[in-house]
Amino acid sequence: MISRHEGYIDVGPGRVWYESAGSGDRTLLLLHGGPGGNSEDLSQFLELAEHGFRVVRYDQLGSWRSDQPDDLSLWNVPRFSAEVETVRQALDLGQMHLLGQSWGAFLAIEYALHHGQHLRSLTLASGAASTRECVAGMNAWREELPPETQATLVRHEASREYGHPDYLAAMDILYRRNFCRVRPWPDSLQRAMEHMSLPVYTSMWGPNEFTCTGSLLEWDRTDRLGEIAVPTLITVGEFDEVHPSCARTMYNGIRGSQLEIFPDGGHAVHLEQHERYRSVLLAFLDRVDAKARYEVPA
Repeated sequence: MISRHEGYIDVGPGRVWYESAGSGDRTLLLLHGGPGGNSEDLSQFLELAEHGFRVVRYDQLGSWRSDQPDDLSLWNVPRFSAEVETVRQALDLGQMHLLGQSWGAFLAIEYALHHGQHLRSLTLASGAASTRECVAGMNAWREELPPETQATLVRHEASREYGHPDYLAAMDILYRRNFCRVRPWPDSLQRAMEHMSLPVYTSMWGPNEFTCTGSLLEWDRTDRLGEIAVPTLITVGEFDEVHPSCARTMYNGIRGSQLEIFPDGGHAVHLEQHERYRSVLLAFLDRVDAKARYEVPA
């Protein structure tokens, strides 16, 4: 039986909750989306403990099971990156595999640029190296909507009526096409969305997935992708809200990286096509570790 335990880590401004599965010497840390999301929709990756991994997920500060300080100054990329390193040290993860999904991929890039020596590999799932590029891709999806639906979005965004029923109905079309393409939503995704931390989300991102008005808007590490020197897997759904063009930018910028585009997948492709996704991820991690063992001097 795979051992599991959970606990809390002091990260300075508060404590973050974590869950660890397995006890292998191959460590995998999971970074969830948002910002202000939680690790619930990544919980299925804990099953990789059956393949010799010690897998850790945690809710970032401000999210669900972790402390939620009432201090907007805490919600910034450098502090979240430092938090990842605090978690790594506190749990003695050593040189680890790191998987970030959505905002977690943005954060994983930031961590890799500052703490790359602690990484065995990097998996960037449905992410981007530039928020502006991400927004441009989202706008491209919006432009595929019927003209009257686009007009509804523009009209209510101009007056900041993000809760108007007509606006929500139009936005739901995008969520169905590009966020999660299966109905009903997987249980773990439903739970994750029910426990979103809106103070963090609205401060850093905005009122919804397709409208970025927060502090993350100017984040851009495109010009530094060449500094990432660890094996990197980039995954994206064919219809992902974070447009596949963003994945191609990362693929072109990170030398030797691997790009996997999942046909008919949305932003939640790691749940929509879980079996295939797990197979691709596990094959990548196994190749990285096999190569590392081969290269270790006798």
